[in-house]
Amino acid sequence: MNETLQNITVLGIGLMGFPMGKRLCEAGYRVTAWNRSAGKAERLLPCGAQIAPAPAQAVAQADLVVCLLENGEVVEEVLFGQGAAGAMRPGTLVVDMSSIRPAQARDHAERLKAMGLHHIDAPVSGGTVGAEAGSLAIMAGGDGKQVERARLLLEHLGRLTHVGPHGAGQLAKLANQMIVGITIGAVAEALLMCEKGGADMARVREAIGGGFAESRVLQLHGQRMVERDFAKRAAINVQLKDMRNAMTTAQSLGFQAPITELFETLYTQASENGFGDLDHSALFVELARRNGMQ
Repeated sequence: MNETLQNITVLGIGLMGFPMGKRLCEAGYRVTAWNRSAGKAERLLPCGAQIAPAPAQAVAQADLVVCLLENGEVVEEVLFGQGAAGAMRPGTLVVDMSSIRPAQARDHAERLKAMGLHHIDAPVSGGTVGAEAGSLAIMAGGDGKQVERARLLLEHLGRLTHVGPHGAGQLAKLANQMIVGITIGAVAEALLMCEKGGADMARVREAIGGGFAESRVLQLHGQRMVERDFAKRAAINVQLKDMRNAMTTAQSLGFQAPITELFETLYTQASENGFGDLDHSALFVELARRNGMQ
């Protein structure tokens, strides 16, 4: 354990925040947790965490604050609207592991710096399975010294890579989500076409595994499609948020992203048709609906 970072606050104890907070407790850190719905934070009580009733109280003694919040607007509200940033001690490091827009991450970093605080954006990939196993891919943007300051703690959660200045972690996460979201669509469309033509979808998935089509998406999400198992791990609506953030960022850079634009539309339609709270592999269901397939 990094002896200089003993008091850790986790803001946001949801699908990812709970297993990540649990791992930090198990690693020996003194963890204080806050969540808008207190019952979710209280799940960490048996792990040894303390529960705070408000963000400002949660961060008052923290050496490092982890944010695992819904979106950039919520991060801003908790840090600046609800007074968390103002309650932190000078020199506290904020590690924002939420998935937000790069421009928001840069803005938050500047505002925190003006308050005598440090910031890195460090979104993750790997879902709840990776969070439970401590095998997340962690993409960090910000000052290298602060990334190294957080390294020992973050390596309890996964594999840390410093990818550039403030906002670069969020750019890497958008790249990840673009690839994941698009690949889910490719796998779903291909398997559905095979089923429509009379092939055994499970056997097709097995047959193409190991070739150039092999991927984690084909392995994991493809199996969910075969089993029609769309219980939420990462929701359609979360994937849609990330695709929209990718498009907003692309437009701000003057970059054309026609493939991402198409998939933003597909995920939007899946959400509008009532599939938003299913796992993002349920884009399969939207494509099946379009083709008159159950």
